[in-house]
Amino acid sequence: MILTGTLVNAAGVLAGGGVGLVLHKLMHRGIPERYSALVMKGIGLCTVYIAFSHLLDGSKTLVTILSMVLGAIIGEWLDLDGKLKRLGEVLERKLSKSGGSFAQGFLSATLLFCVGTMTITGSLESGLLQQHSILYAKATMDTIAALIFASSLGMGGLFSSVPVLFYQGGIALLASVAKPYLGDAVIAEMNTVGSLLLFGLSLDLLDIKHLPLMNYLPAMFLPILFCTFL
Repeated sequence: MILTGTLVNAAGVLAGGGVGLVLHKLMHRGIPERYSALVMKGIGLCTVYIAFSHLLDGSKTLVTILSMVLGAIIGEWLDLDGKLKRLGEVLERKLSKSGGSFAQGFLSATLLFCVGTMTITGSLESGLLQQHSILYAKATMDTIAALIFASSLGMGGLFSSVPVLFYQGGIALLASVAKPYLGDAVIAEMNTVGSLLLFGLSLDLLDIKHLPLMNYLPAMFLPILFCTFL
């Protein structure tokens, strides 16, 4: 089944988020910040490793540069980062009684779960080959992260399972339809671009630099176009 990996991933986020909410209630303020911060920085370091392990998958530097530049322009024009923030703020107002910073938890968890090479390659693996090993591994990481987010920031981390379901599921379904047009070279270039964004996310998780990564999301799909001509 094409969506098996995505469903497992979304279920993991829900399960981890649910446990995190219980801890949030029982411990009043959730897991002590020094522990959650330490765990999230550990995930940040793991994110660096995952990013670098696929950073050199592609061999067409020009495709990577053009994808990043044009993708950033498209994302900024569409204001993807701003739209996601406003969505989180609207949900926070409607669910203000849930406790914690809903918008922060929703945004941080959504970026962590939806940006990067594991999301793209895992969804493509599901859509093209109906194999789900990458998304199963990602589900394990996301479950732990969702527990931390929900414990410290409330329900926002739990609701991030919705974009995971639609975003990863959408990629998997599109990949199954576009299978004849996505060769190994295209997937390799998409991995490279996705790894760059994943590295950018690791900088945020490690409190080094915050980047509006949602505005770079279109870049991950542009190698499909550029590899046709370059």
